[in-house]
Amino acid sequence: MQKLAEICIRRPVFAAMIILSLVVVGASSYFNLGVDRFPSVDLPTVAVRTSLPGASPEEVESEVSRQIEEVVNTVEGIEQLRSISGQGVSIIIATFSLDRDIESAAQDVRDRVATVVRELPEDALAPIVQKFDNDSAPVLTIALSADRSLRELTEFADKIVRVQVERSGGVGEVQV
Repeated sequence: MQKLAEICIRRPVFAAMIILSLVVVGASSYFNLGVDRFPSVDLPTVAVRTSLPGASPEEVESEVSRQIEEVVNTVEGIEQLRSISGQGVSIIIATFSLDRDIESAAQDVRDRVATVVRELPEDALAPIVQKFDNDSAPVLTIALSADRSLRELTEFADKIVRVQVERSGGVGEVQV
């Protein structure tokens, strides 16, 4: 360290050139940094979807959601656990800490859910465990209602609404 100080004192032009070269290298590196305006953020989130056809939201909550919540809650690294119980469907959403590997978290959730499948009602469909992918999440959801039959409304959505939305620029996929 003393030798460097001696060289800088004896040769001030040399010291100035070293400092200038460090500034130039730093500035060029700064401008070449890759910056993404919309970076891909993958939150480690796993969803468990279970259908119980014909059941009310209260039945779904008591017979399906609570049982699955109890076993999923034992998985290590969960930061947030939410459930949605609707007409014939239960959705449990587990968000893990950012340092948790999503693959192992999803497998742990699958293993825990498998232990409770036999305790679910007989007419409940097998729970589907899937990782949440931000890139495949819908950007827009359209709901239709009318004084028509379900068949007419579905046909209208499929033949008219779908075609119009698909013609819009930047649309990748339309599901009815």
